[in-house]
Amino acid sequence: MVTIHMNFIDVILYIGIFVFGLTGALKARSSSMDIFGAFVMAFATAYGGGTVRDVLIGRYPIGWMNDYLAFLLIFLATFIAFLLKRNIRKFHRIFFLTDAIGLGLFTIGGIEISLDNHINNVYAVLMGVISSTFGGLVADIISNKTPSLLKKGELYATASAIGGTVYLSLNHLLPDPNIRMIICVALIVFIRYISKWKQINLPEI
Repeated sequence: MVTIHMNFIDVILYIGIFVFGLTGALKARSSSMDIFGAFVMAFATAYGGGTVRDVLIGRYPIGWMNDYLAFLLIFLATFIAFLLKRNIRKFHRIFFLTDAIGLGLFTIGGIEISLDNHINNVYAVLMGVISSTFGGLVADIISNKTPSLLKKGELYATASAIGGTVYLSLNHLLPDPNIRMIICVALIVFIRYISKWKQINLPEI
């Protein structure tokens, strides 16, 4: 019998992998991709940011290379996206929510992994932003679109940076990482929704 031992960071990352995988697979529908294309988009969205982070901080082998469970989660996310194909209106709502949740979870996971690899707090937040946003950037490039991360629009990387900064700032006040995780994810989701509804964005150059 195989026993799986998971710590706090592992749980966060697996949840993030699933929700980002679902986001990527749903995004594939807007580009009229088949189910294989949806899997590729799910994989890129879930792993792109973490791969860039691991390369930058010298963490080898890259996290996903020996992780079979994560691959199963990507398959599951792709299958669920396939089942949701009939309800277009619900698709848009699910896409936005899962993307916001994944943004928060991957921000935290990227920060914690960076801290474990002796990266200072400032760059740990940066790695959290990269972990949570570069997967979408890679997926946009695959689908032949200008990366939404680089265009004027709703607060995205900014939401990740704010949430990550709050997560680290609460370290002494709230030692329990689970509580800080909930606060951070909720804050990032809140910023994403407010940015969308109130048309809040960064100024153009």
